[in-house]
Amino acid sequence: MRAMTNTASLQIKTDSMESLRMELLKGLQSGSWPPGSRLPTERDLCATFGVSRSGLRRVLAELREQGLITQKVGSGTYVAEKPGKAEVGAGRFLAVPSVSPAELMEARLLLEPMLVDLIVNNATTADFDRLEDCCARAEAAQTLEEFEKLDSALHEQLALATQNALFISVFRLMAEIRDSGEWGFLKEKVLTAERRAVLQKEHRQIVAALRQRDVDTARRAIFDHLAQARLNLLWRI
Repeated sequence: MRAMTNTASLQIKTDSMESLRMELLKGLQSGSWPPGSRLPTERDLCATFGVSRSGLRRVLAELREQGLITQKVGSGTYVAEKPGKAEVGAGRFLAVPSVSPAELMEARLLLEPMLVDLIVNNATTADFDRLEDCCARAEAAQTLEEFEKLDSALHEQLALATQNALFISVFRLMAEIRDSGEWGFLKEKVLTAERRAVLQKEHRQIVAALRQRDVDTARRAIFDHLAQARLNLLWRI
């Protein structure tokens, strides 16, 4: 009985640590804490997530090693002004490669529908709220450039909602590629007001299916969304 109790206690501690790690990563990557801003105190974080001071410091040490935060003795923990290339877990070993738009879209068509099962199994109500907020902000965007940035933010939030550090790392790498070079030039040529309206509708359909935890509908909606994006982009190459 004592062994079972100890095992259960260890699992609770592990779950709390992982919850803390993922929530901190979400806040850092989504911009909830802007560069230079101060994170909550160690006492507040320990109380919120039910972790020990030593456990918290291990998580913070990981984030510091990844270049995401800085710590000042006697002052506190701050979001790094210039986040390092290392992002999440295995992402610290990834560098931005030279990838063509066709290669990127091919990878996205394979990988992004795979997010659905993880989102349906792991996402919280707060995750779905953030996805809907991304949709609303994109719809309210005043320029196509602003809309494009919020479109990228939605896809990043989909990755964050998986609660899986490896997927988050891979999708942040793809986001860097999307914002660079030839890809950026193609997006400027393709994104019109008419196309924006279609994208907004597709985004809402994806988020609604995910919130309803309708795996088949969500997976098909994401695949169709990306397949049409690939068609619109690549016929111009």
